Amino acid sequence: MTDINLSPLWLSFQTAAIATVIVFVIGVFFARLLARNSFPGKSIVEAFFLLPLVLPPTVVGFGLLYLFGKNGLLGKFLMKWFDFQVVFSWYAVIVAAVVVSFPLMYQSASTAFQQYDLRIENAAYTMGASKWKVFWTISFPLAWPGLIAGLVLSFARALGEFGATLMLAGYIPNVTDTIPLAIYFAVESGNMEQATFWVVVIIALGFSAILWLNWWNKRNRMRYTKQRND
Repeated sequence: MTDINLSPLWLSFQTAAIATVIVFVIGVFFARLLARNSFPGKSIVEAFFLLPLVLPPTVVGFGLLYLFGKNGLLGKFLMKWFDFQVVFSWYAVIVAAVVVSFPLMYQSASTAFQQYDLRIENAAYTMGASKWKVFWTISFPLAWPGLIAGLVLSFARALGEFGATLMLAGYIPNVTDTIPLAIYFAVESGNMEQATFWVVVIIALGFSAILWLNWWNKRNRMRYTKQRND
């Protein structure tokens, strides 16, 4: 096998990790905020959050390009006040990964925060616990298995993002060449050996993430069953 530049692997891991941290914080915040509250337009807000999950990635990329382009609302603002451009940069890879992986984190977190009994939180409130303390000592630990699932799925989705990344970040060697982009342009150039290598890598990473998640869920179910029988 010819020498293969491993920069797509490190870039993919780096951007996926950063994107996952961002979507975890934002996803948990909004999921906790909306899970226990009802207000007019809540369904619209949740539909907006989940929209990237059903849209073609190229459509998501077009929207991001329209927003962050030199004539876009955010693009103009960033260029005018910070002399900073997102499009065709390493930051564009992160933005694309955040947007496409956020729905998975939000959906998992929202389900996790709705599964446990709300009376547990209410009991803590009646004993004088603050909302912050209740969240960290009750809500977060009880929702943790679901949050872990969202974390793993979000990372795997960010790692495999292609369409939105290509639209917003383009293909710049050693800057924006993630594994999916490396596969695409390897095939375009006729380098099937390199494309096959990266296909095997991305499949192995995705399979490992799902396998670990299944093991984690099985272990938690067994632990819960054991505690309930004791």
